Amino acid sequence: MSPSIAPHKPQKQDIVAPVFILGVESSCDETAASVLRRDPDGSTHILSSIIASQDEYHAKFGGVVPEIAARAHMSIIDAIIDQAVTEAGVDYSDLSAVAATSGPGLIGGVITGLLAAKGLCLSLDIPLIAVNHLEGHALSPRLSGPCAFPYLLLLVSGGHTQLLSVKGLGDYERLGSTVDDAAGEAFDKTAKVMGLGFPGGPNVERVAAGGDPKSVKLPRPYWGQDHANFSFAGLKTAVARAWRSSDKSEQDAANVAASFQATVCEVLSERTGRAMDMFTKDIMSTNEVEPSDTPHRFVVAGGVAANKAIRGALEHLCEAKGFSLNAPPMVYCTDNAAMIALAGLEHFIQGNISDLSAKARPRWPLDSAAAKSDPASGSGKKGPKS
Repeated sequence: MSPSIAPHKPQKQDIVAPVFILGVESSCDETAASVLRRDPDGSTHILSSIIASQDEYHAKFGGVVPEIAARAHMSIIDAIIDQAVTEAGVDYSDLSAVAATSGPGLIGGVITGLLAAKGLCLSLDIPLIAVNHLEGHALSPRLSGPCAFPYLLLLVSGGHTQLLSVKGLGDYERLGSTVDDAAGEAFDKTAKVMGLGFPGGPNVERVAAGGDPKSVKLPRPYWGQDHANFSFAGLKTAVARAWRSSDKSEQDAANVAASFQATVCEVLSERTGRAMDMFTKDIMSTNEVEPSDTPHRFVVAGGVAANKAIRGALEHLCEAKGFSLNAPPMVYCTDNAAMIALAGLEHFIQGNISDLSAKARPRWPLDSAAAKSDPASGSGKKGPKS
């Protein structure tokens, strides 16, 4: 059973009429709501997806401030939910269930979204589905069409860098994770040190376009080691030193940014290649082996997956390793409520319904078994970017 769902006796739903699920996401600095419809023929339709960014509130701090984020969520969450329902062209009475992020994330934001969802469930007398934010990302490629299990997932964002074997709904095995900082956090900190502004990722990518990616030699943590874990703390420090020792000209900024981005691409590709070998070995050892001419599926999700250089590097890796690349549309790579609604929908159909006592959780590994057996691989936390 998925860690997203409170223990109970599942009762699988037979879909004989359209199912409407409202998703609510507030785990970091986006307040989001979305309505999905699942038709009896199995097709899924995104009827609305509303995302309110908090960039203007956090820009002067160079990163997300948890208290400010929580207040911003509280001030707008009801309006965002109402906008999502209105744009979907449905009434609240049409909703079959409400799915809300229950963790991991900044606790103030998670509480805000979860309480709003619980209030709706009580007033409408419909079920709550408490969703693990990581599971939303894990299932997000299925928003744009069928993506059969199993597949290897690289989740790379401001708060997470993990490699997961996604074997089915609620069946996830962690193959690797960051032992310190996430890749997205490294982008944000690099931008902050260089004065590029917030959010850092897009700004680093923009500046890097005019630089020489080989101009600054940077460390590539864990390169060649026989596991699939990541480390970005040392790289982040090395970039800061390189920038401080430079002349800080426009070309220096472009060169440092380009070298940093290229190094992240190399590290993500090399570590993911290691996980692909592990994934292939595991699949070949099962009884349900796919035909040899069918490529294994690789999925990349999370905000950093919107970086074009990283996508290009992963495309080359997939070609070399014989994997097919699947990624959500750019708009669904970053935090959004459509992916939360989809995860909730999948669990609703299986009869996995949460209790209204479901708690907000600041840390919540998707693969709890991996977290217990290998604490060094990280908790999968989603924390502040500042």
